[in-house]
Amino acid sequence: MARTWTVICVAVLTAANFGVVSAETAADGSRLSKVLNQENGELGVSAKPSSLVDDTAYLRRVSVDLIGRIPNHQEIQEYLAWPAAERRSKLIDRLMDDPRFVDRWTTFLADMLRLRSNSPGGAAALAFVHKAVEDDMPYDEMAQRFISANGKAGAVPEVAYVLGDNADPMALAGVTSQVFMGIRISCAQCHDHPFDKWTREDFYGFAAYFGKTRRYENQFTNTVYTQEMTTSTVLWPPEGDAEASERKPVLPKFLIDLIDSKARPDFIARLESTRKSEQDLIEASLAATSKESSIDDLLLGAADKALDRAKGKKKSSFDVASEARKEREAIDLKADMRSQSELRRDLAELIASPRNRYFAWNFVNRVWADLVGRGIVEPVDDFSDSNGPSHPKTLDFLADEFVATGFQFKPLVKMIVTSEPYQRGQAVGLEEAEQEELRAAFLAAPARRMLGEVLYDSILTAGHLFEYKHPKGANMKTVSDRIRVAVPREGEAITPQSLAAAGNGTAMQGRMNGAMAARGAGYNLESGIEIDFDNILKQAKEKADEAVVVEKMEVKSAEQLEAERMQMEGGNRRRFRYVYKTVERTYDDNPVFGSAFRMASPAAPQHFVRIFGQTDRTQVGVPRDHSPSMRQALMMLNGKMTHEASRVGPFEPMHKLLVGKNSDLNEAVRTAYLEILTRQPADEEVTLAKSIIAEGDTTLEGMADLRWVLLNSNEFRYLP
Repeated sequence: MARTWTVICVAVLTAANFGVVSAETAADGSRLSKVLNQENGELGVSAKPSSLVDDTAYLRRVSVDLIGRIPNHQEIQEYLAWPAAERRSKLIDRLMDDPRFVDRWTTFLADMLRLRSNSPGGAAALAFVHKAVEDDMPYDEMAQRFISANGKAGAVPEVAYVLGDNADPMALAGVTSQVFMGIRISCAQCHDHPFDKWTREDFYGFAAYFGKTRRYENQFTNTVYTQEMTTSTVLWPPEGDAEASERKPVLPKFLIDLIDSKARPDFIARLESTRKSEQDLIEASLAATSKESSIDDLLLGAADKALDRAKGKKKSSFDVASEARKEREAIDLKADMRSQSELRRDLAELIASPRNRYFAWNFVNRVWADLVGRGIVEPVDDFSDSNGPSHPKTLDFLADEFVATGFQFKPLVKMIVTSEPYQRGQAVGLEEAEQEELRAAFLAAPARRMLGEVLYDSILTAGHLFEYKHPKGANMKTVSDRIRVAVPREGEAITPQSLAAAGNGTAMQGRMNGAMAARGAGYNLESGIEIDFDNILKQAKEKADEAVVVEKMEVKSAEQLEAERMQMEGGNRRRFRYVYKTVERTYDDNPVFGSAFRMASPAAPQHFVRIFGQTDRTQVGVPRDHSPSMRQALMMLNGKMTHEASRVGPFEPMHKLLVGKNSDLNEAVRTAYLEILTRQPADEEVTLAKSIIAEGDTTLEGMADLRWVLLNSNEFRYLP
């Protein structure tokens, strides 16, 4: 019994160290600062750095970066109540345990991998990434899965990466090298790279890893899947440079040399030690589980789950019907469809190897740029001899620590956000050249505007729009709609069946009107369809559990297809005459919004988050555009979300400060500044705010005007 308890305690404590960043890792922020400061000295940088931001500015900045929104009133009060010496460290631990941390960084990875919820298997891939971040799956494992996966879209979530480029080996070669290693070789597809060392043969050799993968689509069953063939489509010489009979399959060739297998750098030795310790603990807990019973079994089972979570290997979520697949391997027809790509598996291992410096360099540089506002290599996905890192030793330190900790994401994030470069303020009162010198040396923070999703959720947070803030029925509105109505012919009656047979749009019009009533507007550029990640993964598992059947559909004549179409549509379709009428509808204008990080993405081109920089994720290497535009200004000035966030609802804590015998206008103003800008107002700001409120028809309307002004300020949109 004593031995069992020892195993339980060791396993659970070890899992806790993986799930919550340790004190040793917290100190890595200071180690990182020391490396950067020393390197700046070696580079001859002597400029005086900007001071660190104060506690409330740090709270706002790190909340935006880690959980994708500004802190709410309760979180601010809790933070300020902590001892000053412990605030920042305690805050990081709390934010990393927040479910929103997973949502925010899923978007980061979805941007990087160009995952689209409207592409084949895209929603399942987004759900897979969400679960991987939640379980802190090692990044090398995640990358290998995306590069090597084969199967049916939706059933195998990771295959969406290959299907995103239609399994085209040429496209995948350029995308994979750029996304996972920061090496741009696409230019070498047609000719030797004009500015880099990559030749056309290099490109074709790398593309050959994808040469046997094919994309198939069954339009009758709406199934998209990948399959491995026996021959490669990547041939040399390129098409047009030789006769077809002279072109031969290209042998796969990796782009770069890895660290020699005989060498054992410190970071690799630490990685091997870490993973051996993890494996030993798992085996020990499993052995104890097999020998003990009753309560011991339950406790050890919990420890095993904690360890699986720590290693990012929750089999219930990711090991999709592996046993069922093994049993079906004997069925040749089906096995062909599920066959795994040996070439892409080899490529995945080469790319995600701890001996591939580009793999770790590229990822830590992306995370650094996202958090600090500027990459050590810029652009972040362009590593080349002519575009080296500004601080190579700092980049090496980040990469070494990332690999040594088992490619774990959270320790990397914590190391950066606890470092001096992250905590520095902006350079003010200096010439632009001096400011740029400080920013280039990471001695001052660049101005960073919130991501579109962050801005969206921050408006909702400031305006209390994640929950109802008005009583039911308090905001009833009546609007007029123009709808199309069917008019019956003489002697005929209109029934739902006849309308359906006629292919009538009136039923659709009715559904659209109902949807508009539900959201309270004839158009909406700020709402979106929310993704249920857990349900999508459940559906993926169910699809994978089903037997995969390769359906051979016989070719049908055009006449047969037309006959089937007419039969499906009901044959004799009735025709009606239509008129347009104006009708009034009444609805309760009491909106509640969901998080932008849970929306299907990318959003529609006219949606709020797209207007504020979200890309369509179709082109590789296209960063988010943070430049201001007139459409952005109009959406903030006139948008429904900003308007609703400005209104003060009876369910808000501020309401009692504006109405009733206990009203306190000064405190209400301070609350507005705290909730929207995460700071207390200066005395002159209080005076100005009260004058704005006084100009309103009522105190509530005046406060709505003040909140609208604060929401539309640059201070709200940009990080401190």
